[in-house]
Amino acid sequence: MLTSRIAGRDWRPVVGMCDGYRYADFIAQSAELMRRYPTLCRKCIGHSVLGKSLDCFVIGNGPEQLHMNGAVHANEWITTPLLLRFMEELLECSIAQLSEEITCLLQRVTLWIVPMVNPDGVDLAQDGIGIAERDWRSCLLEWNGGRDDFTGWKANIRGVDLNDQFPAHWETERERRQVTGPASQDYSGAEPLSEPEARALAELTERVDFSRALSLHTQGREIYWNYRDHEPPQAEELADRMAAVSGYRAVKLSGSDAGYKDWFILKFRRPGFTVEAGEGKNPLPPEQFASIYEDLAPLLLEFIRG
Repeated sequence: MLTSRIAGRDWRPVVGMCDGYRYADFIAQSAELMRRYPTLCRKCIGHSVLGKSLDCFVIGNGPEQLHMNGAVHANEWITTPLLLRFMEELLECSIAQLSEEITCLLQRVTLWIVPMVNPDGVDLAQDGIGIAERDWRSCLLEWNGGRDDFTGWKANIRGVDLNDQFPAHWETERERRQVTGPASQDYSGAEPLSEPEARALAELTERVDFSRALSLHTQGREIYWNYRDHEPPQAEELADRMAAVSGYRAVKLSGSDAGYKDWFILKFRRPGFTVEAGEGKNPLPPEQFASIYEDLAPLLLEFIRG
């Protein structure tokens, strides 16, 4: 495991969390990671509805391109520091030459990570309507059913569920959801890729030739690897290996469309995965961060191995 290879050295991780994880935490920790690891490349791939930068980190210099993303759903914000910690430990193992395997992996692959796809939603789910301009607040309260508690909010700031936004039987998913306007979750939007966050992720994916992709969500300790029989044969085998090293369960899913993983498989016919990390009720508590990461890190490493 990555952590065990670092343990015993005078090393303190940059990435961690206390009472939650907001966009400001992401920006601060990202800046420190850039300072500590000069080889780390950071690219802006777009902006959220409220103008926050959608950042992608690129590590490795191999010919095979891989992708991971997190915090697509607002109250699944714990996925951002989980991905950042994994990235940090990969960098530390490589730069400090603690693992020949990881050094070789990062010479074979280039990993593109978008840790926080939905920064407006992440802040809204934790801090409520105070994060929005006044002209947004009445709408947000209405879309949240009149409640001022936004901890259950999954959508972006416009009430669109970003994981129902992708052009993979989008109409079928919209009909299944039966949510016709902005809401805390399950509203697919007026059309596919109407939201800047989903559009930025799709444009990145179309621009870079990813051989496989993984979207990190919570919760359930499950790995979804298929989509309407469009997935390649090796997808199930890789999902089984990811499950074996983590204790998660590889699940053949049906009755779900318009997610990032669905679109990636449908469009490119390559392995795509949705991983539901941890167990419990969203948002998962910060106290679970360490235990979730312990099981998740070997899963993510197996994904990179391919």
